[in-house]
Amino acid sequence: MKADTHHTQKFILYAAGIFATYFYFGILQEKVTRGKYVVETTDSEGKKTVVTEKFTFALILVCTQCIINYIIAKAVILIWPQNEDKTTHLYYASVSVTYLLAMVASNMALQWVPYPTQVVGKSAKPIPVLLLGVLVGKKSYALKKYLFIFIIVIGIVMFMLKENAMKGESDVSGFGVGELLLILSLVMDGLMGAIQERIRAEAKPSGLQMMLQQNGWSSIFLIIIILLSGELFQFIEFAKIFPDVYLNIFFIGVASAVGQLFLFNMVSEFGPLPLSIVTTTRKFFTVLGSVIFFGNALTGRQWMGAVLVFLGLFLDAFYGKKQPKKDIVK
Repeated sequence: MKADTHHTQKFILYAAGIFATYFYFGILQEKVTRGKYVVETTDSEGKKTVVTEKFTFALILVCTQCIINYIIAKAVILIWPQNEDKTTHLYYASVSVTYLLAMVASNMALQWVPYPTQVVGKSAKPIPVLLLGVLVGKKSYALKKYLFIFIIVIGIVMFMLKENAMKGESDVSGFGVGELLLILSLVMDGLMGAIQERIRAEAKPSGLQMMLQQNGWSSIFLIIIILLSGELFQFIEFAKIFPDVYLNIFFIGVASAVGQLFLFNMVSEFGPLPLSIVTTTRKFFTVLGSVIFFGNALTGRQWMGAVLVFLGLFLDAFYGKKQPKKDIVK
């Protein structure tokens, strides 16, 4: 009984850490990727010109996060040494590629779709994580698990579609580059979860070890790509005009690193599917919090979506652990 209580407390701690850090992370990310950078210049004749630009350096943004994540994971491991990690380099290289493609595609999508659209699209993350966990990760789930997750995802989508529907934004109703990038990101999320499931089953590394290796490999890949693509030099020119971007990116990296400390401990101890459910519902509660604290009215469809989310979470928590023997790695 004490072991179960301790297990539950750790799950709540990790979930709370993910909720708090990624709430702040989301605000900063939207500020950087969707905000307008404006500066006033004066020519030799004294004529003033207003320059407005957008941040388009998705590789730089993700690379900064990976490097800071790696540094923090390395520092924590030096303070609290871990057992030997027997995971093969191929596994970590593979999971890093899927992680990078998911992150970069998701960030690049913001150049074509508004932030709420990205959030709605990524809300479907548990579905590819579950399906590819079965196909690639050799995971087996009870049929009711599929039903509970489907209820949660449908509820989240119903709740969060309101903003775009009311604005009538054309890029939401259409299907273009942004939506294709979101689909690619979801597929990569699913593959990443499947590989992580195999790593957990075969080598059982700690969350910190997974965080260190995944971000280390990702940093190497990204640095090579950034240098070859010339994005680094373009970003330096951009930052000369808008130097505040350095501080914004740094804080995004710190928020990401702290969040990943909770994230990788959760995936190491509980698996990628519970993690994907936590990260997905975190987006829902972010919006729900704005309703509670700022008095934004809900439509009938949103209330129905809220009920479905809570229903799915309750059913999964209450019935999802009834058959632990089925939720195993083959």
